[in-house]
Amino acid sequence: MAVTYDAAPDYSAFLKSDKDGGATLDLLVKGARCAACLSKIETAVAAMPGVERARLNLTSGKFTVTFADRTGDPARVMSVLERLGYPSAPYDPGLAAAAHDKEGRRLALALGVAAFGAGNAMMFSVPLWAGLFGQELGESTRTMMQILSGLIGAPCALYAGMPFFESAWRSLKVGRANMDVPISLGVLLTLGISFVETFLHGRDTYFDAAVSLLFLLLIGRWMDHKLRSRARSAAADLLAMQAPSATVLDAGGAQHRKPLSEVAVGDLILVRPGERIPVDAHVESGRSELDNALLTGETRPIAVRPGQVCRAGGLNLWGTLTLQALARSDDSAVAAIARLVDAGAQSKSLYVRLADRAAAIYVPVVHTAAALTFVLGWGLGLGPREALLRAVAVLIITCPCALGLAVPAVQITASARLFRKGVLVKSGAALERLAEITHVVFDKTGVLTLGRPTLVDPVPAAIALAAPLARASAHPLARALAAEDPGEALAQDVVETPGQGVEGLIGGRRARLGRAAFVGVAEPSANESEFWFAFEGETKIRFTFHDAIRPDARAAIEDLKARGLTVEILSGDHAGPVAAVARELGVDQWRAGLTPFEKSEAVEALSLAGQKVLMVGDGLNDAAALSKAHAAMAPGTALDGSQNAADLVFSGEALGAVVTAFDVARTARRRALENFGFSALYNLIAAPAAMLGLINPFLAALAMSGSSLAVTLNALRMNRAGR
Repeated sequence: MAVTYDAAPDYSAFLKSDKDGGATLDLLVKGARCAACLSKIETAVAAMPGVERARLNLTSGKFTVTFADRTGDPARVMSVLERLGYPSAPYDPGLAAAAHDKEGRRLALALGVAAFGAGNAMMFSVPLWAGLFGQELGESTRTMMQILSGLIGAPCALYAGMPFFESAWRSLKVGRANMDVPISLGVLLTLGISFVETFLHGRDTYFDAAVSLLFLLLIGRWMDHKLRSRARSAAADLLAMQAPSATVLDAGGAQHRKPLSEVAVGDLILVRPGERIPVDAHVESGRSELDNALLTGETRPIAVRPGQVCRAGGLNLWGTLTLQALARSDDSAVAAIARLVDAGAQSKSLYVRLADRAAAIYVPVVHTAAALTFVLGWGLGLGPREALLRAVAVLIITCPCALGLAVPAVQITASARLFRKGVLVKSGAALERLAEITHVVFDKTGVLTLGRPTLVDPVPAAIALAAPLARASAHPLARALAAEDPGEALAQDVVETPGQGVEGLIGGRRARLGRAAFVGVAEPSANESEFWFAFEGETKIRFTFHDAIRPDARAAIEDLKARGLTVEILSGDHAGPVAAVARELGVDQWRAGLTPFEKSEAVEALSLAGQKVLMVGDGLNDAAALSKAHAAMAPGTALDGSQNAADLVFSGEALGAVVTAFDVARTARRRALENFGFSALYNLIAAPAAMLGLINPFLAALAMSGSSLAVTLNALRMNRAGR
């Protein structure tokens, strides 16, 4: 029985408030399988009053609804979904995983039954088909073979077709038709015609065609299920980096073990050596080193001390730490990255939107074509039997499963391949834009270089003066300076100016640390990376640094040039260090001393000049330029603002990830266009052939299922080496 809005329970407890005054609702939607389902659900819910956005992830079944304010009504959304024929429930990861596993087992069982039925029904059908070659069977023998084929094929077809029949019934019950409706009609009409032919002692029956059609359809649906499982595993692997529980300290210092989901902001957490950091947290006491390799790709342990921030997923190597939780597990760095993966799976690119439009008009068009085939065939003298056979063949052969799989299969496979290479894709549209780039812009520090500068000729007394201010900055040079001092003092009232430096109070005196002009030096050196420090009105102190170039940077740039791309460096550093890096890497175009606004303007100017720009940056001063670029990438060590502005995030120290991502993006575009072309050509040939009677239901079943299998296998070619 459908759940009406008035009778629905109160689900307001499942609304999650956001910082902008709105609210979000996560639901688990069942029965949505294709692009047409996705479009229908999103369009209907997005049109509801108070709904700002509705996004369904076909991979996980997770449906996220964003309300303009906190008065959104989950029950009304669930009622709309029920009327559309898609039952829903509040999203629970465990429930979603169980439902996914149950669906997999059901598909596997249906596939096995269909395989048994197809093989054994054909055993009795082959003698009938052999009569085409002059080996005619007697009427009684032929009828017996048809009966035996039906006794095996029909029950197997009815059982194996239940996933399609149930989906079609849910859709028809609410006055709509999805892609499973013509499949179900085709199968049931084929069985019905075959029974009539058997009882009337006709020549042709298609029990084997009905069960073979379902067998091949179930192969495609099972492969799609496995592809979705692979996509789900990327986010699951990331979330597995979080500890399942945490040791929380109460006001009296007693230890309590809590599930991760119950850890609240402000809780004091005890992390022993060998344990992972459960949530993003602030170090209250203790010293240790963290292995963040799984999180950022960094292989060197990171020292932590009181006052510093630890990210969830880091492994505590040797010291006991007392942390204060800064975020819940759902808001941790690991969960944020997992959401990027999840967003990549559900984003709708240009090609997906095209497939959505095509799938939306499919059902009325194919039903009209089948009806016209029957009416015109009967009217032209074919007789009701032959006209009905042609209409059934049209229903079967024009199923748009291949079109529905054409792009999602490619995107899932491409994203999974890049994930294995250490690149997180935030959207399918990002892959499309990346495939179009003509010009690559690199930041220098932290991108072309390792972002781990070392201080040249350190002077301990000078370092001790600047260290309290350096600890308050995330700039690579400031971090390198702070690492040279064993103290723990922090400056007060700190204000950081992106691209310039940081200022604050040290012992009550105002001080600045950063670029020469920011500190008040008129003539900075042009040949070295440097930071200046000074108390207000006192002598300026100069610190110089050296930052090693990434080992494969030159090879990566040469590979990009070999692919016909031009390369440029835009840096906020001084001209000397930038020129040296550009010279060593063979880059002719470079600009130095740029502010964040100048970087953004430079990227925008390149775009206006007709270039499709890929920006690769990691700093706060790169965020604006990243957002202006046609496509953007950031290393896993980048600041949150840069990662959020980027389309792809890569981990580790290898810059070759940029080349790999570009190659995979171009291959994905080629595979998607190949699938579109194949689907269009298939329908242009198959539909007229079925209408003219050149293809019977058996051949229609083989052709339609073969088309779905073809686009899926073509997508899986993404995994081949060198592609």
